[in-house]
Amino acid sequence: MCTFAELLGTHVYIVHTSCEPAVRTALAARQRGVNVWIESVIPHFVLDKTYAERPGFEGAKYVMSPPLREKANQTVLWNGVKARDISTIATDHAPFRFADQKKMGTDAFTKIPNGIPSIQERVDLVHTCGVAAGRLGLQAMVDACSTQAAQLFGLYPRKGAIQLGSDADLVVYDPGYRGKFSKEASHSRVDYNAYEGWEQKGRAAVVTVRGKVQAREGEFVGDIGRGQFLKREPTH
Repeated sequence: MCTFAELLGTHVYIVHTSCEPAVRTALAARQRGVNVWIESVIPHFVLDKTYAERPGFEGAKYVMSPPLREKANQTVLWNGVKARDISTIATDHAPFRFADQKKMGTDAFTKIPNGIPSIQERVDLVHTCGVAAGRLGLQAMVDACSTQAAQLFGLYPRKGAIQLGSDADLVVYDPGYRGKFSKEASHSRVDYNAYEGWEQKGRAAVVTVRGKVQAREGEFVGDIGRGQFLKREPTH
């Protein structure tokens, strides 16, 4: 992809970057002048291939693309965000129920629906396993989870900034919160949590959308339909 971008003079955003060779290749292209940005997804920061190898079909819960990698790649990803070589941390949220959907692949691996639920857990996993664990600073977390997405995709400074003229989409984050990731705490309509029982350090205490409180202490308290379509402006 970087070679194509180099030949055509275009810009590329590489999603789901999951391992050291891919990061290294993209950075090498950037150093020779290719306009390339790197995204990774939170499962690859905190899960490794041993989860997909769990016996008794449990591993099907962790079948995704790209597949989970060797654990050593996690350090590469965390350091990439810390150095801001990796621009964004996303999820590729693709939930499938284990009881009836994932089990379509019981007799054939290729029929396992491909994906994992992570959208609710994304920021809290970055804080728990990144900031609270000393791998990242809080500013790097905000940059990778909010600011860079707004800037790269033409929504900045309406989104991704706290300043006059911005939308006042705010998160008041409580780093002192302690809890557990669990299916019961999830708002996804899926019958498992990929991070079941993990300690959770921090969560959003208050979330506002255009200045109005929409969520408080993990529960929706706002108005349905308050979202707005925003036409993005090309930035590159």
